[in-house]
Amino acid sequence: MALAQSPAPPHAPEVARAKYLWSQSPHGKLLERILPPAVEPRDLPESRSEGARLTVRYCVQCHYLPSPPMHAADKWTTIVVRMVWRMQGKGNLGELMKEMMDHVEAPSDQEIVTLTRYFQKHAQKEIDPRHPALKSSAGRMFSIACSQCHALPDPKGHTVHEWPEVVERMKRHMAWANVVVGADSLKTMPVLDTNEIVRFLQRYARAEPKKKATADERR
Repeated sequence: MALAQSPAPPHAPEVARAKYLWSQSPHGKLLERILPPAVEPRDLPESRSEGARLTVRYCVQCHYLPSPPMHAADKWTTIVVRMVWRMQGKGNLGELMKEMMDHVEAPSDQEIVTLTRYFQKHAQKEIDPRHPALKSSAGRMFSIACSQCHALPDPKGHTVHEWPEVVERMKRHMAWANVVVGADSLKTMPVLDTNEIVRFLQRYARAEPKKKATADERR
């Protein structure tokens, strides 16, 4: 959510306002630690859709932007309900929640429907829990590492060439969140080897798109 030097996206005023309110709140540092600053408004799926607009409008009031693939579709309904409940100052922290939500606005009923549908449409596509490869050593590493933050992704969500970059990005997120990333000082069984996890994902990755033949090749 950090503001970039490139031309401001259409949602920049909401982001700037949220950052200002965080800076004025005694709870600002807490809010900054809820989610990693990993997603910009322009990075959201269908970034100019109503669902993306509402995500920026409401979600950045309390934390950095969430990515729809953070959760599987069946989880988003209850998560949106819980987040709206908190925006209304009705969370499980009582008076503290009301104080934290003092300047926060909650979406309307129709906007809640739009948000829920948007998150479900772009939710994480999970790997089949019966996939036999999950019982392998690499499969167990993958399960341990990825399930700390979200549903286990289907390897077909990316190609062989895309997965290394995705895993590196996830490692940065995990380091930010202070969860296990395979450091030697952290004892896990099996030891989390991210190179092995990448190879596991690449083994079952989506096929690379076929290149369109050039005019010369079609002759």
